This record gives sequence, C-alpha cells and structure tokens, in this order.
Amino acid sequence: MKSPRHCEGTVGTEGTAGTEGTAETEGTARAEGTAETDGGFGGDDPFQWDTREDCQVRQILDRVADKWSLLVIALLERRCLRFTELRREIDGISQRMLTVTLRQLERDGLVRRTVHPVVPPRVDYELTPLGGTLHHTIRALVTWTEEHQYEVAAARSAYDARIAAEAAAADTQA
Repeated sequence: MKSPRHCEGTVGTEGTAGTEGTAETEGTARAEGTAETDGGFGGDDPFQWDTREDCQVRQILDRVADKWSLLVIALLERRCLRFTELRREIDGISQRMLTVTLRQLERDGLVRRTVHPVVPPRVDYELTPLGGTLHHTIRALVTWTEEHQYEVAAARSAYDARIAAEAAAADTQA
C-alpha cells in the first residue's frame, strides 16, 4: 500500500513539481510505507507533507500551529467567550492580532462568530464541532510541553553556555 500524499504534485528529488514522488520518479529503490509499518503516515518519507506554500495541508498546519491560534482554541474549549474576554485571557496579544486570528479561524471553519443584535453590540466566539476536534491534539502538545519543560530549559542553558564559551574563545584568539 502506498504511503498517503497530502498534496498533489509533490516535489521529487530533482525539485520539480508535478510528479507523484514514487520510487521510480525519485530514482531510489526504497520500500513504500504501509499502514502496518508506519501507521499510514508515510514512514520516514521527508515528503510526507508537501512543504510548498500553496499546499493546503501546510496552510492548515501553519494556522492551527500558530501560537495565537493554539491559545484561542484552548480557551474556547467547551465555552463561548467575547472578544474582550479572549483578549484579557491571552497575555501579549494585540487587538489587531486577535482580530486577524479569529477571522482566520472562522474562515477555516474552526471558530463560530455570533453577533447579537443588541446595543452595545455583543459578539461571541466558540469552537465549531470541527474546531473542537483539535482540542485533544492541543492538549497532548501542552502535556508534552509541561512534562519536558525542564529538559528544554536545561538544553537551552547548555546551548547558551556553549555559544558564550565559543564567543569568548573567538574573542581571545582575535
């Protein structure tokens, strides 16, 4: 069974679009991934997702993996919030960025915007059923982050110390 391709016309090894990226077009004799061996996710195929900007899968991943989108989706889980409530809850987001994020999530069918005909105007935001399906995935990402935050902090400290030592060594040699 052939590994799934997420965009038509994936890029082959020559960097040309329009080929399916099979072993024949890539010029390699590799085994195709199967659902049994790789869970249907393409195994170690680097072109599992097409990296071109016009690929719909990449565009969706860019949207849902954006830091502001993640926070909005997490906050809207099982509840409806007004714009001002969202802005108050998301530290560091500007009014414009929240507006843009909500519009993009609404366009992608992940957030529903409801305007109530009252004075002053009241607008509520909530996840659509499609948006709600992302919560489990986002929760897993947050859980991973919480479980590994100290390892990441230690890796950052080690990296910063190594870079500082290399810079100091370069200064003394100069």
